[in-house]
Amino acid sequence: MNERNIIVGLDVGTTKVCTIVGVQNPDSELEIIGIGTHPSYGLKKGSVVNIDKTVRSIQCSLEEAKLMAGVNIHSATIGIAGSHIYSFNSSGVVAIKGSEITSEDVDRVLEAAKAVVIPSDREILHVIPQEFRVDNTNGIKDPVGMCGVRLEAHVHIVTGSIPLIQNLVKCVEQTGVKADSVTLQPIASSAAVLSSEEKELGVILVDIGGGTTDIAIWKEGSLIHSQIIPVGGNHFTNDLAVALKIPHAESERIKINHGCVLAEQLNQSAHITVQGLSGTKPREVQLSLIADVLGARADELFKIIRTIIEDKNLGNEITGGIVLTGGGALIKGIAELGEYVIERPTKIGFPTPFGGMTNIMQNPKFSTVLGLLIESSQKYEGMSKVQENNNNQMDLIGKFSDSLKSVFKEIF
Repeated sequence: MNERNIIVGLDVGTTKVCTIVGVQNPDSELEIIGIGTHPSYGLKKGSVVNIDKTVRSIQCSLEEAKLMAGVNIHSATIGIAGSHIYSFNSSGVVAIKGSEITSEDVDRVLEAAKAVVIPSDREILHVIPQEFRVDNTNGIKDPVGMCGVRLEAHVHIVTGSIPLIQNLVKCVEQTGVKADSVTLQPIASSAAVLSSEEKELGVILVDIGGGTTDIAIWKEGSLIHSQIIPVGGNHFTNDLAVALKIPHAESERIKINHGCVLAEQLNQSAHITVQGLSGTKPREVQLSLIADVLGARADELFKIIRTIIEDKNLGNEITGGIVLTGGGALIKGIAELGEYVIERPTKIGFPTPFGGMTNIMQNPKFSTVLGLLIESSQKYEGMSKVQENNNNQMDLIGKFSDSLKSVFKEIF
């Protein structure tokens, strides 16, 4: 197997580290050949708080994926989230030098849109074009080859804290794997879960992870807003642990097996047995009490999302509703509650199958890592095309020099 065709997505989350290995076939088909997951220790709300523990978690996940895929992993595309992420929209304008717009003009206008004042401790992670405007024509997705005198670009810029990005990259590189690129997690999740039709209509992707909830708002195929909320599945677990006075591990088990956010959906007299703190007897707890605790936290989360939509005046943009994904989306009744609080159609988003994906992987909790693999594959394809063009140019130059040599031989 050609090692150059191996692409890897690495999702370093608050609750789990997940590695996925894919191979890019010559006909551009992406095939999944290995996966490794391991509980994550050393992260809090998406940011590294203990380097040694994070490195060990990443190492275990990588080893598992290597073993399954039977290949070495040299580099990976890493996902990032955390409350330090800040994004905004910007625009830039340039004059067109020739009569036709070239890819150099597009690069120049994106550079102009990037020329914004950002604090010295932050760096730009993504500059995502939303639309281009040539003279008075707007809504253009790719202006190359068009004629005009003025080119304008509207972009979505994602920035992150340099020290926190460096900490994550350092942890990955300590395992001997090079960080190819760092991708915002909700962008990756969108690539795995959303169809192009949903992105066109206008949709909110809500990825409920362990430490954070990541939001990506799409309209007309472009990302118009992204945000990280520092509330995630761990907060649901902690609320249960405090309310029922039980250990964290027991609280997580109850949330996964019996969790529900709507008490009305449950049999009011149903009970389960919970194991209290060590040395105490197991006791009976009503399922409706568990639903009340989880429902209060889910209600708070959806109210935050509703406030974001109102503050950014995005209400009219969202015609396709809300798509919930991530491990937290698996709690029973969460889509119904989301629909009630935000007053928009809400559904659970599952990753779109590709490349021999197994049923186990068709799970909202793997949305981010599968999206990272898709993003990585698209970058790989782009690089391959550039390389191919360069090779073709070299071939032409080679042929030209050969013909010149033969002319000189004939003359002399």
